[in-house]
Amino acid sequence: MNHDMNTRKAFEYLAKTYARFPVVIQKGQGVYVWDDSGKRYIDFTSGIAVCSLGHCNPAITGAVKRQTDRLFHISNLYWTVPQAKLARLICENSFGEQVFFCNSGAEAVEAAIKLARKFGHETKGPDCYEIVCLEGSFHGRTLATITATGQPVYQRGFEPLPDGFTHIPPNDIRALELAVSERTAAILLEPILGEGGVKILDDDFLKAARQAALELGSLLIFDEIQVGMGRTGTLFAYQQTGVEPDVMCLAKALANGLPIGAMVAREEVMKHLGPGSHASTFGGNPIACAAGIEVLKILLNTDILKKVNEIGLYMLNQLQKLAQNWPEVLEVRGRGLIQAIEFRRPVPGLASFLLERGFLVLVAHDRLLRLLPPFLVEKRHVDQLLAAINDFKRQTS
Repeated sequence: MNHDMNTRKAFEYLAKTYARFPVVIQKGQGVYVWDDSGKRYIDFTSGIAVCSLGHCNPAITGAVKRQTDRLFHISNLYWTVPQAKLARLICENSFGEQVFFCNSGAEAVEAAIKLARKFGHETKGPDCYEIVCLEGSFHGRTLATITATGQPVYQRGFEPLPDGFTHIPPNDIRALELAVSERTAAILLEPILGEGGVKILDDDFLKAARQAALELGSLLIFDEIQVGMGRTGTLFAYQQTGVEPDVMCLAKALANGLPIGAMVAREEVMKHLGPGSHASTFGGNPIACAAGIEVLKILLNTDILKKVNEIGLYMLNQLQKLAQNWPEVLEVRGRGLIQAIEFRRPVPGLASFLLERGFLVLVAHDRLLRLLPPFLVEKRHVDQLLAAINDFKRQTS
């Protein structure tokens, strides 16, 4: 990192909770970011599915600047127009009827967990508090959301974990039938497991979950924090499944980089969180909501989702061609612009190699390459990434 001693010393004041690459990113525009030395990178992470409409999108930046001249914050003791407009846009284009705003995906899932328990208590009694989740899922880093997460690696050292969470294998309808009971307040699912490896849930499994929730009088909650807001080629991932949830969690790309989360629900469900039952000081911040309004307008009023499908199909086909000649690849999978290559065994150094070649990518456990480019990505960017991956393949074969 090309910084003087005082600047390098400043980095030491940051908690060591991240395994950071030795790069300092200083600016971004569209699909590109630049480090402090001026080197340009093509971003195939979108800041982990956040800057989906590109870095420093001019329309969103303009909306934010205009809002900063009006109002930063006032608290949720009062109404604000940006919050109301964003909630209306979300509800008019989804199953939802009411929205609770917060600041992150984990907070959105926390709110959904609280809503599920309140709903269970008030409709079936205090013994109805259990939530059925999936193995391999990821729902956040708070104590409740790591418990809902079906990956023990995120839970170690934080025991004892809260009670009331059960995990079953994805797409296992029989396991689902055995897991639910009168104690089940909700079934919590990601339509596509993002951090869990871009694993797409079968429509039949989602329909079985919907039916089980209906029969028990429980809630079906979809965590669309990573796959919502156009990432799969429709505004929300559930719109491709034929299954509507009762509650949906959003965050990440909702404001294209500003902190925001949202829990969306039907009114008959949301009414169980009355005044004083849940809150967020910064939730629905006017500036974040102004950005969110512009994000929704772009997704709804341009052909950007058509491009997500077109470029997504192109990238999937190119990755599959690559895999045909690479025995180390176990599977290529994805939908829209969330895609992954899973390797049979660890391929250490892949992320660092691609970083050196000018690409930001996500690699988990040295075995899973996950690609989440901005929706502005072009075929030439995909081709350049594939050429770099091919170079890595040749050097390591």
